[in-house]
Amino acid sequence: MTPVPRTICIAQFRPDKSDPGSALRRAGATIERALDRDPNTRLIVFPETALTGYFLEGGVYEEARTAPEWFQALDGEHGRRGLPPVDVAAGFYERHERKFSNSAIYARLGEGGGIVHVHRKVFLPTYGLFQEARFVSPGAGVAAFDTRLGRTAMLVCEDAFHSVTGALAALDGAQLLLVLCASPARGARSPDGPENLATWDVIGSRLAAEHGIFVILAQLAGFEGGKGFPGGSTAYDPAGQRIASGPLWDQALVPVTINPGDVSRVRGQAPHLADLEQAWRRLMANSPGAADR
Repeated sequence: MTPVPRTICIAQFRPDKSDPGSALRRAGATIERALDRDPNTRLIVFPETALTGYFLEGGVYEEARTAPEWFQALDGEHGRRGLPPVDVAAGFYERHERKFSNSAIYARLGEGGGIVHVHRKVFLPTYGLFQEARFVSPGAGVAAFDTRLGRTAMLVCEDAFHSVTGALAALDGAQLLLVLCASPARGARSPDGPENLATWDVIGSRLAAEHGIFVILAQLAGFEGGKGFPGGSTAYDPAGQRIASGPLWDQALVPVTINPGDVSRVRGQAPHLADLEQAWRRLMANSPGAADR
């Protein structure tokens, strides 16, 4: 059977700091607009902490909810609007087993819906503007999961800076990698945006090409507490080519079309993942940097 192209929508979203009610209503309206624009949309991807705002610090303890609570709230917004079933990925602060996490939920909204997977951010930046490790706990690992779009994995922002996370996702079968980001503008600005977006472009392209996977980078856009998020969401095909880009500094719906057949085609031409699968255990057993940790 010939693989059928699927449509994903990146919801480049403005944070609502410490106002989850407003964020949920706007998320519901965003889902509705995405489905109105293209009823064939299968997945809508929101950025890191889209439902809570990012720079909460101690406010995390007040705004965090459990993943089932966030799902029920999103599903309620979806249901009140009478929308057809759709998959959603979104970032939020989570209360989980007496801990707090910077998390991403993948859920199916509507009939037959539910939580598919929750990823908890593993690498917590605590330098410069960032103080995450003071307020949330790190996640334990990276895992892929089955969806209507194929086997999928999620990372949250700095997770993607560490190449091992993409490798773990691909080794677990991921063909689609969702990276939910809240990356404040840093560095000199150009017509293409601040320097950090150039860094993200390299990361996204490299993740895709190394493992022969589709990569979606969903970025916050707008200002929160005087800090600017530049937007500039992007998507990459399994060859590492950028196939979609969002605007700078503004909210937007960014459509992305993926063809699952591209994964097998690219991996056949450049079998980097197959090489990694063969070498992984040997590397872990014989590399001092891995064995000593």
